[in-house]
Amino acid sequence: MRKARKTTLVGSEARITFGRRLRRLRRERDLSQEELGLRADLDRNYVGGIERGERNPTLVNICRLAGALGVEVTALLEGVPAIAADA
Repeated sequence: MRKARKTTLVGSEARITFGRRLRRLRRERDLSQEELGLRADLDRNYVGGIERGERNPTLVNICRLAGALGVEVTALLEGVPAIAADA
């Protein structure tokens, strides 16, 4: 039986780490959430939710964000913890 609570906590850590990384890269480029959203074709509220670790972006949206920031996808995933299947 899966332990939903533990998985949620681990997933939460990954979302928070990803969001912090996204925010850092966005600020290094002096972009607002709105400008990043426009460049990535995403709503600014969605970008904010990702940065706060509240949203779990799809691979396609991660690719859009990377393109809008002018970085490789791996740059966005740097430091994001892997989640074990049994977590």
